[in-house]
Amino acid sequence: MLDSAQPLPASAVAGTLPTWKEPWLVGQRLFWLEQRPWEQGRTTLMTQVDGQRRELTPGDWNLRTSLHGFGGAPVAFGRHHTVLVNHGKIGPALWLLNLHGVIPPRQLCRPAVVAMGDGCLHEEGQFWIGVGEQENQDVLTRVCLRTGASRPLRAEADFCSTPTLSPDGRHLLWLEWDLPAMPWQRNRLWLAQLGDDGELREPRCLAGDGGMTESVFQPQWLPDGGVVMASDHSGYWNLQHLAPDHLNSPQPPWRSVLPMAADFGLPQWVAGMSTTAVWEKGLVAAYCRHGCWRLGCLQWSSGDNPHWHELKLPFTEISGLRADGRRAVALAAGPRQPSGLLDLDLVRGHWQHTPMGANPLGTETVSTPEAFWFPGHGKRRTHGWLYRPVTSAGLPPLLVRCHGGPTAMARPCFSLETQFWISRGWAVLDVNYGGSSGFGRAYRQRLDGNWGVVDVEDCTAGAMALVVAHRVDPERVAISGGSAGGFTALGCLCSSNLFRVGACRYGVTDLAALTQDTHRFESGYLESLVGPWPAAAQRYRDRSPLHLVRHGQGPVVLFQGLKDQVVLPEQTERMAAALRQRGVTVDVHRYPEEGHGFRDGGVQQEVLLRTEAFFRKHL
Repeated sequence: MLDSAQPLPASAVAGTLPTWKEPWLVGQRLFWLEQRPWEQGRTTLMTQVDGQRRELTPGDWNLRTSLHGFGGAPVAFGRHHTVLVNHGKIGPALWLLNLHGVIPPRQLCRPAVVAMGDGCLHEEGQFWIGVGEQENQDVLTRVCLRTGASRPLRAEADFCSTPTLSPDGRHLLWLEWDLPAMPWQRNRLWLAQLGDDGELREPRCLAGDGGMTESVFQPQWLPDGGVVMASDHSGYWNLQHLAPDHLNSPQPPWRSVLPMAADFGLPQWVAGMSTTAVWEKGLVAAYCRHGCWRLGCLQWSSGDNPHWHELKLPFTEISGLRADGRRAVALAAGPRQPSGLLDLDLVRGHWQHTPMGANPLGTETVSTPEAFWFPGHGKRRTHGWLYRPVTSAGLPPLLVRCHGGPTAMARPCFSLETQFWISRGWAVLDVNYGGSSGFGRAYRQRLDGNWGVVDVEDCTAGAMALVVAHRVDPERVAISGGSAGGFTALGCLCSSNLFRVGACRYGVTDLAALTQDTHRFESGYLESLVGPWPAAAQRYRDRSPLHLVRHGQGPVVLFQGLKDQVVLPEQTERMAAALRQRGVTVDVHRYPEEGHGFRDGGVQQEVLLRTEAFFRKHL
């Protein structure tokens, strides 16, 4: 336990603890992915046997995908095998691994694609079905487990995801969408039979093709052959059920099973997201209301109305939910509980939580989040999470943080990075500006056509509300963000004297350049966030921080990975030059081996330390 009177060191915050991802149950055996910052962010497959953790993949393997630029879902499980994407130096390759360790790993194939993953495994049929991303299109792909031969099944839409096999292995569900839409704006759910030759038969759209703007999330098969999904056509991602005898109906009669003003889905930035899981008595589901995640069980009785039972747990963040039999696992964190593996006995209601690492702080030194509502852009009610310093002489300095996405969300759970600032006497405000998820579709759509306006005004208004209430020092207000959050942070610095200093990690600085340089997945996103290009070219210029720099604005520190394919390094270089031209103090730190998001533990520590030193110097 660290001395509570001392600031939390960066070495205790970043670079020394693993990040666990995508837990999975196969019978009574638990598996998960472990990303290791001390190994330059390498990800390996772990299991637990007789209470002992064991690594299943060789030390030179790195299990990850670069699907759609953000990755996810490099592993697909069966009862006895798993298919993994090993991202080597010469590109991704599919490998077959025996879960019992009796046969050495065997490479299946190395398809000539940009990326691959997001698959499902059919052991009886001896094939894997997943997504292969080419230069201009996604391809639903089948790979034979015996020969490694791969062949395309379908390439009708710009993007596809989430292929899911029925319990009998004879039908396949998947999602599709086309540019310029993002999957959380508009997509379609498809169903097809799988022929004996492995081809898709009679594909038909089950949802999302009825003329309404609808986003479907995580379709799943129920044991009886029915389907459940989350759809936001009601304004929230609510659960919808389709009975098995209606799968072939011309207009499938989906039925809402648990209507509520809460989201059972997420913006699908990465593959493999899971908020619901089938267990022996129904469905276990996580939902988000006002930025907090909760967990419950949905059981179908003999009648049509399911029974919902909410589980009383101390967690506000639930992700990666999976189940098998009577057991469920997820990643969970709470205001005082570090992120870790949550293991649930769904029948008896017992649970166990194993943190990724020990909490170096005493409970009396942990600042917990409080909901902070304030009038944002257009005086609309806007949300943030406020952390107060445990001890502070006078009014504390304020750090405003802008999450990325921009459709991500600020999460009210224990974070050593947040406590790093708290231990130095800072107050921290995480803003869920208009456009954030976790508050329904209308809240997300506040940003439509208004990126660079709503988010900037919301973050500024949140900070100003605390200043006006005499809760923070008006002379010591800082702002930080990464990616889309970096764009917002720079926009705040360029438009208001309230922010005296800022930090930006791989941030968007020139919207016009982004339309030409960004990757395929987001290539149409700006059309909804800003406007049609090039018709709205002046709007793109007017909202770009690159063109808003002014004399006398606060100093900025910039961090950039030189392998970034989402926001190219040129954006940071041009921003730095524009700041210097206006006489604004700027520091730039470049990392040759990093991409969009820093994986190396040493880099993570350095970014945190350099940010704190820069703020301290200029405040």
